[in-house]
Amino acid sequence: MVPWRCSTDGLVGADVVDWYGRLADGRPGVLVVEASGIRDVPSGPLMRVGHDRFVPGLAQLVTEVRRRSGGETLAFLQLIDFLAIKRRPSRGDFLQRFLAVTDRHREGLALDGSDEEVREVLLRLPHEELLALLSEREARDLEMGYRETVNDTHLDHIAELPRVLPGLFADAAERAREAGFDGVELHYAHAYTMASFLSPLNRRDDGYGTDPAGRQRLPLEVLAAVRERVGDELAVGCRLLGDEAIEGGGRIDEGRAAARALAAAGMDWISVSKGGKFEDARQPRVGEAAYPYTGPSGLECMPTVRMSGAAPFGRNLPLARAVRAALRADGLATPVVGAGGLNSFELCERALRQGDCDLVGAARQSLADPDWWLKMELGSGADIRRCEYTNYCEGLDQKHAQVTCRLWDRDFSAPDAGREGAARSPDGKRRLVPPPWERDD
Repeated sequence: MVPWRCSTDGLVGADVVDWYGRLADGRPGVLVVEASGIRDVPSGPLMRVGHDRFVPGLAQLVTEVRRRSGGETLAFLQLIDFLAIKRRPSRGDFLQRFLAVTDRHREGLALDGSDEEVREVLLRLPHEELLALLSEREARDLEMGYRETVNDTHLDHIAELPRVLPGLFADAAERAREAGFDGVELHYAHAYTMASFLSPLNRRDDGYGTDPAGRQRLPLEVLAAVRERVGDELAVGCRLLGDEAIEGGGRIDEGRAAARALAAAGMDWISVSKGGKFEDARQPRVGEAAYPYTGPSGLECMPTVRMSGAAPFGRNLPLARAVRAALRADGLATPVVGAGGLNSFELCERALRQGDCDLVGAARQSLADPDWWLKMELGSGADIRRCEYTNYCEGLDQKHAQVTCRLWDRDFSAPDAGREGAARSPDGKRRLVPPPWERDD
């Protein structure tokens, strides 16, 4: 999860170290540190690993995880690439500043005038008539905000992604190794670059799209570059979509095929997710950017108690089970991680016993109670603070605010070891770390 605690330059500071140290208190087997940008570009308070200057802070994070977990928790860094997205413009700004006037617009208006004259006429049109005159891409830019896709090969930097990304991922993995991480998780899921290459919506005709082999080519080349750089010193796995959950997107057949190819190429584990796409995101307000977890596919990615149909608990385990079965049929023992609404010992144990997955991942439940892993191990299940799956945390993430849980972020009475009171958000309204577990022993 991205908790938005880095500096605006993407550097790890005390708030980040405290956050991951608190999660390590519960001694999970593996702590997958948040999605970290592999490019050295401004990304706000997103963690970054695109330059050597980020390594010292990341090393402090790893040291704290080892200290707080008594050396029991492995630390993996999740590596992510994403394409440009901009805020939704006002109608006036879009038509006067961003729209490139073309002959098609003039023909649609039956107007042979200057660009300024065309813009003025477009401004006066009823909205539905305006949308009918715009191309599909122009209408999307107006209604949702500008967003690059892997199909935009008319842009040089998009055309060059296959040449650039393997090296960027390999450089980032090497920095993760220098910082002391035990592994890296390649982010091949949700709304981001690598997932877009794997999607049937990838229509590139340069050998990196169109058919399954083309769509899998870059993810395989990234894996090969990372493995060549770090060898067996780091575990290398990926987060992968078992179902994009959007019209025209990949379903379980595509998810299985990608998993089989990646596992055969040496991926150390495959963590199976679902949805979380821009294509069906809710329209943002003017001045805000689209957020990929607001539409139907976003709800499938982070199922909540408010959604219709099947309950959120273990909702996505059938995808992990299908991927695992396909790998075993190929004779591959690659571990598969199941996730999505896993918040009880019974549910996790059942998933493991019946072959849904080999490992369980629990993000929101670990946010609600970082100690729940240790509580289960010690037989203190009655003390577990259970996630309610209201996605209160996701609402903060959408605003790029420091993420907390509604179950603990207003609890300022609990003592915090080694300090007088909990660190708070800048507005003073929310704790930045969960209260400590006050054990009877």
